[in-house]
Amino acid sequence: MPPSPTTAVAAFRITKGFGSGAARTMALKGADFTAALGELQLIVGPSGCGKTTLLSIIAGTLVPDEGKVLVLGEELTQMSKGRVTDFRRRNIGFIFQQFNLIPTLTLVENASVPLLLNGVPRSKAERAANAMLEQVGLAGRGQNYPRQLSGGQQQRVAIARALVHDPRLVICDEPTSALDRETGHSVMGLLKEVARKADRSVIVVTHDPRVYDFADRIAEMEDGRVLTNQLASPETLHALHG
Repeated sequence: MPPSPTTAVAAFRITKGFGSGAARTMALKGADFTAALGELQLIVGPSGCGKTTLLSIIAGTLVPDEGKVLVLGEELTQMSKGRVTDFRRRNIGFIFQQFNLIPTLTLVENASVPLLLNGVPRSKAERAANAMLEQVGLAGRGQNYPRQLSGGQQQRVAIARALVHDPRLVICDEPTSALDRETGHSVMGLLKEVARKADRSVIVVTHDPRVYDFADRIAEMEDGRVLTNQLASPETLHALHG
């Protein structure tokens, strides 16, 4: 059955191993996964269960050994490396645990990077970046450097950078694990607002139970497989909180 028009990601029977011979380990063992537009989806599970590997395959930064991956209706597994790179630059925003800001660039320069990579003139890119910094609560801070900000403020810059080119898919790898509870909730609140757009989807890999309540849908992984992928009902959240 083809994916619905409201499907952001559909991955089927994904396998991925690392190493060779007797030392080869399988990170994914036939994982199936879907994510919808207009939702914030969490991927949860114990360390080493394959969460980040699955996220990397969805983002096109890793190629699966087997399986099929459709992102925004495009089959990544049938694209050349160059086409995947171009698709990722235009359609996907990334938010990382360690922020990955460039320390020698100002905040507006950091937030401009995706637009510059897409060929947008610098003046136009910086205007858009300043507007996005304002949206995440950093108005007037564009000429500051990352070292002048708190961890929570740096993560807001990372969110501005991820959203500045208006991607339809935003993927986040442990975006709150380095933050205190209040700051983490503020960051997740921003991501929840992003996910409310009908043509956008946010996927968050997390170990952080403090953010489960922000989910519209939760996929639970274990041992390289997706065990469940369901709406975040009160029962689901209660079970995850233990």
